Amino acid sequence: MNNEIQHLSKYDDDGDNHQFYNAQTPLKTNAFVLSDEQKIEQITFHFKEIMEILGLDLNDDSLQGTPHRFAKMYVKELFHGLNPANKPSISIFENHYQYSKLLIEKNISFSSCCEHHFLPIIGKAHVAYKSSGKIIGLSKINRIVKYYAARPQVQERLTMQIAHDLMEILDTKDVFVIIEAAHLCVSMRGVKDQNSQTVTVFYDGVFNDEKNRTELHALISQQ
Repeated sequence: MNNEIQHLSKYDDDGDNHQFYNAQTPLKTNAFVLSDEQKIEQITFHFKEIMEILGLDLNDDSLQGTPHRFAKMYVKELFHGLNPANKPSISIFENHYQYSKLLIEKNISFSSCCEHHFLPIIGKAHVAYKSSGKIIGLSKINRIVKYYAARPQVQERLTMQIAHDLMEILDTKDVFVIIEAAHLCVSMRGVKDQNSQTVTVFYDGVFNDEKNRTELHALISQQ
């Protein structure tokens, strides 16, 4: 047991270093063989065991339903974005207005969970694009952000997944995504810094021009 603990302890530093390995969410090939109900049943069983190992009395009225509530929250709410079947339907419209300037949707609130400690990430996203002839409803941008946030994440990957999806949907490289977020794995454990935030940025196309990025940052900063 001691050897196993020593082997696993090396992952503590990996989590604190916030390493980023893959732009795609790492999923098993059989990730969706089980139904949501089967996943909830199995997670309920295993989380009950975790609570019992911690020494909690599950005969207490307040704790009896916790394993099931926990499992349902994970499958149906916090991590429902893992399943492609839950991806929001996005309708594409022709840009009949011939609007050729920037479109910005800013201060999109979201919550996610870091994949290193499964603690919350709470933040906001700013998304901009320049139409190549296609547009989408404004609320769909919010839904895309929240869909990719609803899975175990690192902020760098979340930023890239939102941007890449919009580039594909809109058939353009002219996409900009910036995310500002507080990580509870930083504020609740480890260094326990209550005030720091993490900022990640992805851009391509016209936003490779510094002038366009400067204009965009000024617009995002306006109250």
